[in-house]
Amino acid sequence: MNREDLAASIDHTVLGPETTLDDVTSVLDDAAEYGMNACIPPCYVEEAAEYAPDVTLATVVGFPHGQHTPEIKRREGVEAWNDGADELDVVINVGRLKAGETEAVRDELAELVAAVPIPVKVIIETALLTDEEKHAACEAAKEADAEMVKTSTGFADGGAVVSDVELMSEYLPVKASGGVSSWADAKAMFDAGAVRIGASSGVAIVEDYVDNEA
Repeated sequence: MNREDLAASIDHTVLGPETTLDDVTSVLDDAAEYGMNACIPPCYVEEAAEYAPDVTLATVVGFPHGQHTPEIKRREGVEAWNDGADELDVVINVGRLKAGETEAVRDELAELVAAVPIPVKVIIETALLTDEEKHAACEAAKEADAEMVKTSTGFADGGAVVSDVELMSEYLPVKASGGVSSWADAKAMFDAGAVRIGASSGVAIVEDYVDNEA
């Protein structure tokens, strides 16, 4: 992996509850300079798409707890696409999954995937699931024709770990997100099977790579 490939595999992220438009434009500036993607709150997508049209722009759906109704998630995704989003990261309904309602989880995801012509990544929130539930979540995402599965929102205790990435990569390409803050962290995730990294430390990861590998 070279520097350019690494940067293109990072979704440089700002999703905190106090995120301002200035925070978003700063992330977009970094993404444009380093060749990264950006992942931002849905309320700023239209402005972000106008500000940085050459940056691949991801946003979130049903964030951070996944408990929106299926119709709201579908409408949120369609609106984000219309505003200029290139990719969507949607949170599953963890409660329904844990209750064994895997068909409802799958159908909700499939409705969103069918409603937009852009890639949908499914956040399964691994820290809240057993291994059996992780398998069920990934199977639901695969059956729904999602593009990727993603480990975490960053709002639950725990983030991406190697064993979860290995498990998830049996089903779909994996975005490892949560606690990835250095090139060593990112490399461990790539080695485990991840193809994308979600991190607020995108710049630090790329610079760490340059310092240690380039």
